[in-house]
Amino acid sequence: MNEISKCPKCGGEYVYFDGSLYVCPDCAYEFSEESAASAAADDVPRDSNGAELFDGDAVTVIKDLKVKGSSMVIKRGTKVKSIRLTENPEEVDCKIDGSGIVLKTCFLKKQ
Repeated sequence: MNEISKCPKCGGEYVYFDGSLYVCPDCAYEFSEESAASAAADDVPRDSNGAELFDGDAVTVIKDLKVKGSSMVIKRGTKVKSIRLTENPEEVDCKIDGSGIVLKTCFLKKQ
């Protein structure tokens, strides 16, 4: 049996096999061995619809987001131009109202 060392969703280390699926007790994510292998191989940044993101793309925010450490709120529908990819495929770096902000790709939609 091939051991799955980490959860593909949260990175938790205590994954166990439940008979038909692997289960992560940290985030309650259930996955098969095939989906874990494909998720590990796919380190491409994607938006909420699954479209691949590249440096310089323009995106739209799909949900109101509170900015940590600030009273600023990024409203749904805000257009962000010229994003920059980071080392983490789930995050992009951008500027909104002159402030450098890192946004999660799950809250973005490619234009």
